Amino acid sequence: MTDRQGERIAPHEIGRMGEKMARLQLMKEGRRILYKNFRGPKGGEVDIVARDGEVLTFVEVKTRRRREGSRPLDAVTPAKQELIERGARAWLYMLKETDFLWRFDVVEVTLEEGKKPEVNVVKDFF
Repeated sequence: MTDRQGERIAPHEIGRMGEKMARLQLMKEGRRILYKNFRGPKGGEVDIVARDGEVLTFVEVKTRRRREGSRPLDAVTPAKQELIERGARAWLYMLKETDFLWRFDVVEVTLEEGKKPEVNVVKDFF
């Protein structure tokens, strides 16, 4: 993947681009972004914490270049899910009131050179 000047984009920059696209898509769908890149004090991480109406959502973003046979969602392994769950527990621990609905979502961002990025929101993934 290259930028407009033909320079190769570093993998961490591709990830940042994907997270920005994910936030924009979530806001377009009416979500309110509360926090990005949350890290729990004892480990755990959540890319985006957002409100979807009355539901608190913990969102993982996976950005990949177009490859046959694989999709970004495939990278949300059980080990990755545990890391996200640990981050979500840390977020919930900070709240005084937790009598509300919450869920885990994933946003897939697929990039292909010369094409418009594909952004897919998967609600209640795990």
